Order: sequence, then C-alpha cells, then structure tokens
Amino acid sequence: MEQQLQQLKDEALGKIQDAQSVKELNDVRVAYLGKKGPITDLLKGMGKLPAEERPKMGALVNVVRETVTASLEERMALLEAEAINTQLAKEAIDVTLPGRPVQAGNHHPLTRVVEEIEDFFISMGYEIAEGPEVEKDYYNFEALNLPKGHPARDMQDSFYISEDILLRTHTSPVQARTMEAKGGEAIKIICPGKVYRRDNDDATHSHQFTQIEGLVVGEDIRMSDLKGTLDLFAKKMFGAEREIRLRPSFFPFTEPSVEMDISCFKCSGKGCNVCKKTGWIEILGAGMVHPNVLEMAGYDPSAVTGFAFGMGPERIAMLKYGIEDIRHFYTNDSRFISQFHRTEA
Repeated sequence: MEQQLQQLKDEALGKIQDAQSVKELNDVRVAYLGKKGPITDLLKGMGKLPAEERPKMGALVNVVRETVTASLEERMALLEAEAINTQLAKEAIDVTLPGRPVQAGNHHPLTRVVEEIEDFFISMGYEIAEGPEVEKDYYNFEALNLPKGHPARDMQDSFYISEDILLRTHTSPVQARTMEAKGGEAIKIICPGKVYRRDNDDATHSHQFTQIEGLVVGEDIRMSDLKGTLDLFAKKMFGAEREIRLRPSFFPFTEPSVEMDISCFKCSGKGCNVCKKTGWIEILGAGMVHPNVLEMAGYDPSAVTGFAFGMGPERIAMLKYGIEDIRHFYTNDSRFISQFHRTEA
C-alpha cells in the first residue's frame, strides 16, 4: 500500500505540473482529491486494514493528501498570476490616447419649445399657472361659457371618467380656476400642460397633446394689447421678419375671437408646400375674454376686460424644426431625438 501511495503521489504531482490552465488544474484536483478520487477511496478503506497498521497508513495517506494539496495551491497561484498578466497585456490601455467622448443627453424638441415659450412670457411679466389634468366638467366647460348641451362641446369630444369628471380637453380650466381664486384681482398668466381629446391618431392629430394658454385680465385691456403681444411672440419664435394677421373666428369663451397666422418662414409669403401656397401659416387662436366668463369667475365685466390665447407647442415645434408627423414626439425613438442634439432653441 505504501508503494501504491507513492505512485499515486508522483502521478498527481506530475499532472499538477503539466496543467496549463486553471481549468485543467481544477480537473486534477477533482480527479485526485474529490469525493470519488483515489486518495479519498484510500481513506475510506482504512477500516479494512488490521488495527496495528491503521495509524501508520493513515499518517501516510494524510501526508500524500497534504503534499498534493500544497502543490495544487502553489500551481494555482502561479497559473492565476499568469492569467492576469496575459489579460492585462491584451487589455493594455494607451493612456496617451484621448478619451472617448461621452454624448450628453439633450432636451426633447417639444420640451425645448415649451420652455422657450415659457421663457418669453415670463420675460413679459407673466406667471406660470397649473391645474389638474383630471378636471370637473364645470371648470372644463361651464365656467368657460360652454353649458351642457352646447354644440361647441362636440369639437372637444372627451374622455369622461364620470358624468361630471373628465380628462381636461384644454388648459382653459386653469384660467377659470385662477380667476375664481384671485377674486377680482388683475391676472397675467400662461397655463402649460397636457390635454386629452378623443381623436384618431395620425400625422397631425393625437389623443394626447400639449397646450399653452395665456390670460390677461385687468383694467383697460384692449385688442391692441393682444395683437402686440402675439406679434412679439411670433417674432421671437420664428424670426424678426415675421408678420402676423388676425382673422375673425369663433370661440365660446372669447368675444371677439380671432385666429392668428404668421407669414411663411420658408417662402416669405410667396407660397410653398409648408403654407399650402397661401403665404400664411395658422398658429393659434385668441380673443377678448367673454363677459360671461368674467362674470362667472367673480369679475365685473363693466370694470375689467381681458384677452386670452391658446397654442399647441407640437404644431409650433413641427413648423420650427420641419417635423412631419406628430407621433414622432411620443414614440421615444432615439434616432428622432438625436437629430436635435445640436439644434439651437
């Protein structure tokens, strides 16, 4: 048995030295020291030996096991060090090379347009007012001169949660709430936010979109104030050479009401595909606040007047950046967003 142990030790030590990788060395460890290895089998067979031989043979087996284990650990340390050195050599970094540039994130084009609009009106003394997206029918319609059964409600087909609760169809309810809260004080606000209408999504329509409305209420507020404000806004967003025109229109909450067009920034009014050969592009709706709206909010229409306007940032962004499909704003396609990485607002 001593000869068998010596032969087993020499065989194991030879294979340990021949191992060229950590995996091969682990295979040797399992083969000789594992639960089914020959050294373990010898230890299990000690009980079959005569009692007087067990101590001597047990000591010899332990010596062989410890020798093989020590050789394995020594060889493992050497192979692991070689593997690390090899990996470091393959992955060596030339610290003299310039680093790879990290592309920073950028504002979504719609966010950029909204913030640009907000900055313009804040610079003119407006405050930003916000309100709930889940709104009462009263504030969404009735307080804006749209009583139940009014035909103009059909233009804002809505997502109703209950008979009196719905997803707001415009940000005008914020105006009604602000007037009610101010209790007759002067107001100068813009109301940005998301709005919802039942619509078939296509290149120019979406069931969810963004809206920014403005409201000014006070003494001696005139249509000329509205026109001057909108003229400055058009020049800020689309260039100093832009001209505006106001066309008569109808909105239940303003009287008189107008649609505002700007001269086409692509053809300068000559006619092209952007302006549909008219030379003008429709941008927003506006008008003088209807006396009924003022009165329902607690204002005296004989003492104060006001103007209001509403615009869709998506439409402005589409015109400003040449975007042809409104759905691009909402699909989170990085190919679309990356186009605006270096676009100046």
